[in-house]
Amino acid sequence: MKYYKLLLIVILISTTSVLMVGWSPFSEEIDFNTQVKPILNKRCVACHGGVKKASNYSVLFSHEALGKAKSGKHPIIAGDAEESDFYKRLVTDDEELRMPKNEEKLPEEEIEILRKWIDQGAKWGEHWAFQAPKNPSVPSVGSFFGRIGLWKDEENEWTKNEIDNFILDKLKQESLKPSKEAEKGTLLRRVFIDLTGLPPTEAQTKAFLIDNSANAYEKVVDSLLASKAYGERWAGMWLDLARYADTKGYERDGGRSIWRYRDYLIKAFNDDKPFDQFTIEQLAGDLLPNPTDEQLIATGFHRNTMTNDEGGTVDEEFRVAAVIDRVNTTFDVWQGITFGCVQCHTHPYDPFLHDEYYKVMAFFNNTRDEDVESETPYLRFYKTEDSLKIQEVKDWIRLHGNKNKVKDFEKFVRVLEPKFNSHSIEQLSAGTSALLDSKYLGLQHSGYGRLKNVDLTNKNRLVINFRTNAENAILEVREASLDGRIIQKIRVPSKKDTIMFYPIEPMAGLHDLYFKLHSPKNPKEWLTVKWVSFQETFANPASVDYAVIEKKYQSILSAKAEKTPVMIEGEGELKRKTHVFERGNWLVLGKEVKPDVPKYLASMPKEYPKNRLGFAKWLVDGNHPLTARVAVNRFWEQLFGTGIVETIEDFGTQGFAPTHPELLDYLAVKYQNEFKWSTKRLLKYIVMSATYRQDSKATKEHLEKDPYNKLYARGPRIRLSAEQVRDQALVVSGIISRKMYGPSVMPYQPDGLWQSPWSGETWKLSEGEDKYRRALYTYWKRTAPYPSMMAFDSPTREFCQLRRIRTNTPLQALVTLNDPVYVEAAQQLAKKMLEKGKTPEQQIQSGFEIVMMRKIDPKKLTVLAKLYRDTEKIYVKNPVEAYKFFGRSDVSPRLAAMAITANTMLNLDEVVTKE
Repeated sequence: MKYYKLLLIVILISTTSVLMVGWSPFSEEIDFNTQVKPILNKRCVACHGGVKKASNYSVLFSHEALGKAKSGKHPIIAGDAEESDFYKRLVTDDEELRMPKNEEKLPEEEIEILRKWIDQGAKWGEHWAFQAPKNPSVPSVGSFFGRIGLWKDEENEWTKNEIDNFILDKLKQESLKPSKEAEKGTLLRRVFIDLTGLPPTEAQTKAFLIDNSANAYEKVVDSLLASKAYGERWAGMWLDLARYADTKGYERDGGRSIWRYRDYLIKAFNDDKPFDQFTIEQLAGDLLPNPTDEQLIATGFHRNTMTNDEGGTVDEEFRVAAVIDRVNTTFDVWQGITFGCVQCHTHPYDPFLHDEYYKVMAFFNNTRDEDVESETPYLRFYKTEDSLKIQEVKDWIRLHGNKNKVKDFEKFVRVLEPKFNSHSIEQLSAGTSALLDSKYLGLQHSGYGRLKNVDLTNKNRLVINFRTNAENAILEVREASLDGRIIQKIRVPSKKDTIMFYPIEPMAGLHDLYFKLHSPKNPKEWLTVKWVSFQETFANPASVDYAVIEKKYQSILSAKAEKTPVMIEGEGELKRKTHVFERGNWLVLGKEVKPDVPKYLASMPKEYPKNRLGFAKWLVDGNHPLTARVAVNRFWEQLFGTGIVETIEDFGTQGFAPTHPELLDYLAVKYQNEFKWSTKRLLKYIVMSATYRQDSKATKEHLEKDPYNKLYARGPRIRLSAEQVRDQALVVSGIISRKMYGPSVMPYQPDGLWQSPWSGETWKLSEGEDKYRRALYTYWKRTAPYPSMMAFDSPTREFCQLRRIRTNTPLQALVTLNDPVYVEAAQQLAKKMLEKGKTPEQQIQSGFEIVMMRKIDPKKLTVLAKLYRDTEKIYVKNPVEAYKFFGRSDVSPRLAAMAITANTMLNLDEVVTKE
C-alpha cells in the first residue's frame, strides 16, 4: 500500500509540474541554434548581418533582430508571426516585397520553422560554443548489475573510462557496436606514433608483445609520455600554429635565428608545463615579474610573424600587418574563431563587432618590434667574458650608484630597449636625408632629420649606434628647431658600426630633437644611424672608476652576441594609440579605442592589467567558454584525425557542430579543473580509452552508417604527417639521429630550389648525423619550403595553419621512391633484412615486421618477392645499375635488389598510414 501511495504522489507532482510549465506532448519547441540560426545565416545575413544592414536591420544580434528597422516598426513581433513583417515578407507573392530579395522563395519547411519560432516567442539562443562548458553527467552503460560488478556484460567489459561511456551511448543511438581492440603490434605502433611521432624499435616491439601483464599497455603509455621524443612530436604540431620558420618571409625572405623558441616548445611539452602557464608565457612572458630567459624566449610565438626587408616598403605598414596577424593567430589558436573577418567589418555570422577587433588589437599594439631589418628587440646571449663584465657593472652600480638603475641596465643589455629605431627620425632635407634601403636613417652633408616627442626628463646620456666613412664629420643634436640650442655636438668616428655614449643636459618633458650632419670634406658620404637611446646615467660622473664602467658598458653593447627575437612592451612616449581602421585600411583611422575583450565572451576581471598579460590570463582563467574546448579538440584531432568539432578553425555558427558535445565539454572541464591543464594527463586519458584502442578495420555496416568514422565505432586510420613519414623511414632503417635542440639543419634536398638573389644564400648539406635528425629540425624557408614535406601537406608557415588537409597524390609516391633520404633509408633497411632470414620471403617478412609490427599479407609478400628476384637478375646482368643506385661500386646485386624491395615496401599505403 505504501508503494502505491508513493507512486501516486510522484504522478501528481509530475502532472502539476507539467501544467505549470505549459508543456504539451503535441507541441514542437523550435530550437534557435540548430533550426533557426542556420536559416538566418544562409538566407538573411548577406543583406541583414554584420557586413551589410539593409533598411538598418540585422539578424546578427537579438537586440537588432527584435528591435526596430529603418521604418520605425518592429519586423518581428514575438508571439505573432502573422502580424510580423519579417514573416509576411517571406510568404507574400509580390516578388518586389518578398525576401530574400531577388531570390527564390524559401522552402515551405524553412518558412514553417520561422513561423513557429516567432509564434513561440522568438526566443533567441546563445551559440553553444559561447556558453561556458558545464560538466555533464556521464551516460550509464550496460546492465545495473554489470555496473556494480555482480556479473559481466559486453558493454561494461568494453569501457575503460568515461570517454567510452559517451561514445557507446551515441553508438547505441545509431544501432552500432564498437570494434574489438586492435592487435598488440598495431596498437603499439599507433600509440608510439601518436605520442612521440616515431614508430617503436624492434626491441620495444618485442618487449611489449611478450608482456602479458594487465597493465602492459599502460606501462608503454607512461614510458612514451616520459620520453624526450614526446616533446619533439608535440612541439612539431605547435610549430604550425606558431607559423615557425627560419626565415622572415616576403620577397627577400632572409634568415632568422629563432630556433631557441623551438627548443622552448620541446622542453615545455616534455616538462608538461600546464597549458595556462604555457599560454601566458608565449603571449606575455616579457610582462611577467622579473622574466627569465625562458619566458622571454617563449614570446617568440608572436615574433614568428613575417618581416619585409624589401627596399621601398613602409615599415609601419608591415608592423601593422604583423600586429593584425598576431590578433588573428591568437584567436585562431586559443579561440577557434574566424576573428580576422572583423578587421574590416562586424562579423557576418558571429556576434563580434568591428570596434571589438581593434580593442583586442590594442593589447598587442605596444610591442617594440617595428619591421626593422635587425629584428630588434631580441634577447642577447653573451659570451662568458662579456657576462662577467655585466656582473662587474651591476656590482659597481650597487656600490657607487643608484641601485634602482640595476634593472634598467640589465634590461638594456639583455634586449636593447627602450630605444628609438632610426626610421622614427623624419627625413626632412630632400636629397641629403633618406631612409637607406628602407632600413636606416642616412644623412649627407647638411642633411637633417627630426625625432619628435622625446621625453628627456632625468635623461643625461645619449647612446647612439651609427657608422660613416666620412672624415671629420660632425653631427649636431639641437632642441626644438634647426636653429635651436645645441644639446650635443658629436665628432663622428670614421669607422663601421659603433655604439657611442655622449652626455646631454637633462630637460623635463617632451622635446623635438633635430639631427644635422656637417661633412664638408666628404659631402656625398652617408652617415648611417641605426638607433638612438636617451638614458639616465647610473651614478654621478665624478664617482670612482665611472669612466672605466662606462667603457665596459659600451663594450658590452658592442659585443658580438647570439640573439633571438622576443616581445618587449613599449613604455612612456613609446606607447602607441590604437584606432579603428575604417574598412580595415590602416591608413584611414577612425576613433581611438582602449584595450578590451569582446563582450560576447567572458568578461575580463577588473584586477587584470589591460595589457597582453591581462589578456593572456583572461584566456586561461577557467571562465572562458572557448579556450579549453578548443585545446581539447585540437589534441583529439591529432589522435583521431578529425576533431569532435571537425572545423577546428571555426567554433562559430558557420563551423560544424560537435559530434559529441557532452564529451567535448566533459573533457574541457576535466582538462582545466581536474587535470590542472596537464596535457600529458589529458593525452593519457584519451589513449587509455577503449575508443582509442579499437581496431581500425571498417566493416560494411560501418561504411554504410558512418563512412567517415565520426561516431568512432572503429579506431583511427589516417595518413602519417610529413614529419612522421620521414622520421619513420629513419627509425626503421636505424640511421636516425636522436640529437636534440639547437639550430636547424639542412638534410638532402635537390639542387637549384633556392633562389635567393639578394642574399646569395644556398642550401648547404649538413654533415654527419645532422643529415638524419628528426624532421622538425629541418631548416624552413618560407618561399622555398623543404620539398618532400610540402608533398605531404606541410604548410609554408607564412601564416598560422590550424589543421593540415590530407591529400593523396602521385607526387607523394615519387618522393618516397626517389628522395635521397628514403633511398638511403631503404638501403640501410635492406642490410638489416638480409641478416634476418635465409630466403627472400623470410627477409621481406622480417623487414615488414620491423616497419609495421605485424605479418605481411601473403599476396603482397608474393609480389615483393617477385620484385626482388626480377631486380636481382637485372643487376646481375648490369652491375653498373646497382652501383648507380647505391652511389658506389662495392655493392652486390643481392643487396641492391633488396634495397629496391625495401624502397617499394616503404611506399606501401599501410606503411605511410597510422592504422
